[in-house]
Amino acid sequence: MTVGAILNEKGASVVSTPADSTLADVCAILKKHRIGVVMVLDNDGNIAGILSERDVVGAIGKEGASALQRKTSQFMTTQVETCVEDDTIIHAMSLMTKGRFRHLPVMRDGKIHGVISIGDVVKWRIEQVEREAEEMRSYIAMA
Repeated sequence: MTVGAILNEKGASVVSTPADSTLADVCAILKKHRIGVVMVLDNDGNIAGILSERDVVGAIGKEGASALQRKTSQFMTTQVETCVEDDTIIHAMSLMTKGRFRHLPVMRDGKIHGVISIGDVVKWRIEQVEREAEEMRSYIAMA
């Protein structure tokens, strides 16, 4: 199965913010959309960075509540790993595990098209194991 199949199932919306937004703005976005990451885009719609709830917690833990008034660009990850729709789920899992992050932007034609999460990947894996178990039960019942 490919990353594109996950996006087809869950949808390919991308929640984003400009780099000059504040951490407080990002917190409001995360809460409103009930998500764990927001993409930070430049004026041309390209990825400037990614900011996760972990980044927000780290900023507040380090600087206190005053961090909420600082710019997103000061706390975002700028070296963003990405994948494409044709990549396998196994490849996406490998990137997430190796990089120890939970969200992976999906690119199409050089632009961000969607984001998959570790939850999306785990859901796919559970469904795969359940399918394999059912196939084994069916095979055994036929023998």
